Amino acid sequence: MLQLAWSFLYWYLRPLIKWFLRRTTKLCELQRICYGVPSGAQRTLEVEFSLENSRCAEIKRLISDLNQASESNKLDANGRSIIHYAVYTVCRVKCIDLHIHSQFTKSFGACVQQIWGYRQLLQEVENLRKTSYDSTNPNHEEKLLLLWSLLKPDEQLEARISKQWQEIGFQGDDPTTDFRGMGLLGLENLIFFAREYPKAARHVLSHSRHPNYGFVYAIVGINITSMAYYLLRNGTAKTHVYNACNGIPSLKLFHIMYSYLFFEFDKFWINEKPKNVMQFSIVREKYEKGLKDSLADPKTILRLNFHVDEI
Repeated sequence: MLQLAWSFLYWYLRPLIKWFLRRTTKLCELQRICYGVPSGAQRTLEVEFSLENSRCAEIKRLISDLNQASESNKLDANGRSIIHYAVYTVCRVKCIDLHIHSQFTKSFGACVQQIWGYRQLLQEVENLRKTSYDSTNPNHEEKLLLLWSLLKPDEQLEARISKQWQEIGFQGDDPTTDFRGMGLLGLENLIFFAREYPKAARHVLSHSRHPNYGFVYAIVGINITSMAYYLLRNGTAKTHVYNACNGIPSLKLFHIMYSYLFFEFDKFWINEKPKNVMQFSIVREKYEKGLKDSLADPKTILRLNFHVDEI
């Protein structure tokens, strides 16, 4: 109740506070953030908050335009012109001299790239998640067979429908049904991890066969896809993304984050020494809580650190 009352009071007094600081510092809120807050997630998150809470009609219209551009995947093709439009609009509305405050235009433009690049990345990830695996699509089938060859390079797959799929952690003879929840995104994540970090992926696969702490590799991998997706969707991953990428984040950045999450979960699982695989949900929740606590720090960046020499 107290927090709700404070939030209401702050919202009511916010314009007055901004006016007072503008008069005393001769700088608008966005300038104060860009000049006074270190670059990275902390600055970008504060810029994002300032824009979202603006009561200016032109700023609201700008945000709507940027949302539409990111959701239409236009930032890559027209990124420079869109960023210039955003910077020019804010400088005009806030009466900021572009020549005197050239550093502001660079810093603010970088924040705009990160904020709406994140939205665009989310849209790309969402599109993949919504794409169902189609066994009649040759491209989908090719990707599935690629996953097998990456994880089991020395073993020939005897048939498309085979119990061999269970060796890499699918539930049955046909893996296609396991992609229902995360669609093609789950498969793309598994492939990226196995292709870009083959030693690490086989390290995790070997742990999945542990006599005491084994788990189903592919199913857990798809579950980690779900975790990564929801961290991205609810904004928890913004800290990492804003710190890891200075410009527009690509789908590759999401795949790298997934690879980190999968590898680190494997270590966490082994360290927890679960009695059996039925404790997966408990261990997963504990792992995710620690991850969220870490991402609450604006300085956090999830760095890949694959130590697999002990295999």
